[in-house]
Amino acid sequence: MKHFLTKILFITLTTIFLSSCDAVKRVPENEYLLEKNLIFVDSVKSKDRKLENQLLLQPNTPVAGIPFRLHIYNLASVDRDSSYQDWLHRKPKREQRMINFLSKKQVDRLGKGLTGINEWIKKTGEPPSILDEGKIKRSEKRLQAYYWNNGWFNIKTDYKIDKSEDKRATVSYYIKPNEPYVIDSLHTKIDSKVADSIYQIHKDKSTIVSGKQYKTLDIESERERLTSLYRNSGLFHFEKEFINFDADTVNTDHKVNLNLNIKDRPIVFGDSVARVPFKVHKVSKVNVFTDYSYQNRNKIPQDSTSYRGYNIYGFDKIKYTRKAIANSILINPGEVFRDRDRTATYNQINNLRTFKYPNIRYDMDPNDPSGTDLIANILLTPRKKYSTNVEFDVSTSTIQAFGIGFGGSLLIRNVFGGAEILEISARGSIGSSTEAVDGGERFFNISEVGTDVKLTFPKIVFPFKTTKIIPKSMTPTTNLLFGMNVQQNIGLDKQNATGIFNYQWKSSKFVSNQLDLVNVQYVRNLNTNNYFNIYNTSFNELNDIARDVLDPDSPLFFQPDTGIPDINDAVLRIPEGADGFIDQSLGANPDGDLSANQIQEIQNISERQIRLTEDNLIFGSSYTYSRNSKENLYDEDFSRFRGKIELAGNVLSTVSNLANLDKNSNDRFEVFGVEFSQYAKTELDYTKHWDLGRKNIIAFRAFGGIAIPFGNSNSIPFARSFFGGGPNDNRAWLVYDLGPGSTGGRNEFNEANLKIATNLEYRYNILGSLNGALFIDAGNIWNVFDNVEDEDAVFSDLDDIQEIAVGSGFGFRYDFEFFVIRLDVGFKTFNPSDDEDQRWFKGYNFKNAVYNFGINYPF
Repeated sequence: MKHFLTKILFITLTTIFLSSCDAVKRVPENEYLLEKNLIFVDSVKSKDRKLENQLLLQPNTPVAGIPFRLHIYNLASVDRDSSYQDWLHRKPKREQRMINFLSKKQVDRLGKGLTGINEWIKKTGEPPSILDEGKIKRSEKRLQAYYWNNGWFNIKTDYKIDKSEDKRATVSYYIKPNEPYVIDSLHTKIDSKVADSIYQIHKDKSTIVSGKQYKTLDIESERERLTSLYRNSGLFHFEKEFINFDADTVNTDHKVNLNLNIKDRPIVFGDSVARVPFKVHKVSKVNVFTDYSYQNRNKIPQDSTSYRGYNIYGFDKIKYTRKAIANSILINPGEVFRDRDRTATYNQINNLRTFKYPNIRYDMDPNDPSGTDLIANILLTPRKKYSTNVEFDVSTSTIQAFGIGFGGSLLIRNVFGGAEILEISARGSIGSSTEAVDGGERFFNISEVGTDVKLTFPKIVFPFKTTKIIPKSMTPTTNLLFGMNVQQNIGLDKQNATGIFNYQWKSSKFVSNQLDLVNVQYVRNLNTNNYFNIYNTSFNELNDIARDVLDPDSPLFFQPDTGIPDINDAVLRIPEGADGFIDQSLGANPDGDLSANQIQEIQNISERQIRLTEDNLIFGSSYTYSRNSKENLYDEDFSRFRGKIELAGNVLSTVSNLANLDKNSNDRFEVFGVEFSQYAKTELDYTKHWDLGRKNIIAFRAFGGIAIPFGNSNSIPFARSFFGGGPNDNRAWLVYDLGPGSTGGRNEFNEANLKIATNLEYRYNILGSLNGALFIDAGNIWNVFDNVEDEDAVFSDLDDIQEIAVGSGFGFRYDFEFFVIRLDVGFKTFNPSDDEDQRWFKGYNFKNAVYNFGINYPF
């Protein structure tokens, strides 16, 4: 972190001098700095990024139109070590005086240090983009190839270099595409009858379409399609190189007649090559070795068994059930060879987390005279049965001045012999907070401890077979999770117990599913008397009303030690005075001086207190659908969608009605003395990234969620409600500070049961690992269909969409490869809680800005 801040400071100081920097300072004599590229298509200037990406010679990377990295590079000395040595020996006695003052070793180290800084400046910066006509000519050829590959076979190109007296140059590329060629017909010549019959069955899925403009990419896509088709239809020996296309464009009036040629498989015999027709191969045997290692490669297995055609071997005693091994193999004996079965088996075995990356190889069956049978040998190497992990961290936040976290986990593989995994983890933390109510003189006055147990089965655990609905190719798993957590902090001090029974499976490469059949959560508040010490806003409102209607010497107030009580200094006792005043005001005989508005305000305070201090029992089920098109960690052009629907309390409500249980005074059912929650909730979350090239990315996110209470509830539990603000939401507001509606976050921990949020962010590279961002966040939360009646907090009609808060700002991100440190500065662009004529840009200054620190990107 120290080096990171040093670099930021250095970069900041550097930018001050950029206006006086000379961009051509490091451009050699008789050379020119490439200032810009211009592309003209049919004499019209083009900004097509696909064309720009064909150019090998690019100008220096600009940020806001200024080549910052070039200016930084120019700050470096050409040869810092020589300059230092020259300076050191310029005066005869200088070196000796420095050695006497420091030491010979330190004087030498000083020179190396200066050289190191100089090299860092060069690495951080970007050398000047020197005009290179060789690269320009190659760029012209690439432009020709780009157009040719997209059907413009008569493409003509040229270029022109404009040089200025200040050693700068502009390159203009001129393109005349002429008329494109379209595909007219496709003829096939496939020697193998087997390969030809497979092609004819699937030819309607060809990427080559008559009347479509010719594209080399379509030809390549067709080669990929046919290769995949054949290798998944039993043609074990088929390779992409066997597919050949040729095109006839002579006197065709800009039409292309394509010929697809696939010859028989070549086999080398000595110095000659023979052609053999392709055959459809099938898998006759599947042999699985459960404990393979390099040391065992020449040994004979000592244990064996079989299950549904799978032959299972062990060099020692087999430690896995037959069914567990068979369920992880998707290469089925008796079926035709399919490449995708091998890939699916790789994925399935990796998902077990029980074996290392497997080795799967096919051999010809020596007992088959037809030469079509294959033997699949699957070599599995077990991972260690036990693995442990220990964590330790130090943290700070707005609530916690200093905190220490520690934890550990134990993972046990193959618990019951069926490749199950048992994970036991525990975590604890202690911290110091000035806001702790009962912390006394102790430095560590808040704490949290919890433990979780998770058992994973590599299959769907259900009384009936589910393979027709969720086949083993979808890598299904069943998870049992149990967790306990106890908090002692500035809040109500909670005990939290959870139990989850769910299924997970992948219906395709990009789509995953999760069904929480049972999700139970019990939350018990241990320190409810602390409520008004935490929620100061509610207490202050209640105290102001009490001062209006009570005598200063009321026993509900704290009494001063000396003097006559002053109503302006009167403070309700916590909790006796505050709770007593609420009960008195909402009872049968309220104080006659209370107005209707004051009674309503007390009612609102009471309802919020009850909701946030009551114990919660949530017994629900949910289904989550996720689709993520991201190919790998470095893919920055993808979309991600998540949809979730959750139902809670319906089972308990049905059982309570069938059992004819009595309701409590609130006309609600209780289980173990707790009113269970009943609601329906749904969430939709969509993210899209566009890669603009050269580390420029546009990221967009949209979120919508609603939770509707019914039956046994008139509100949503705090743990299932929505909130706004924070480093991953609307960054112009602190977490829990936004909304609901236009209320202005009047309470601590503001939350509601309806949320709309959108985020748009432009990400760009500043230099090296330092990236920047410009963002706009919009959204808010509201109450709807619950017991909140405050008009400012309720979404009652479409006009309330005008209460969407807008924040905007900028950010810096430093990429450490394994994680990203992020600083975002958010400004309140549109604040719906202000007066209508004061909502736009009134909080747009650094004094009122919100500074968000985070790890990794917000979306």
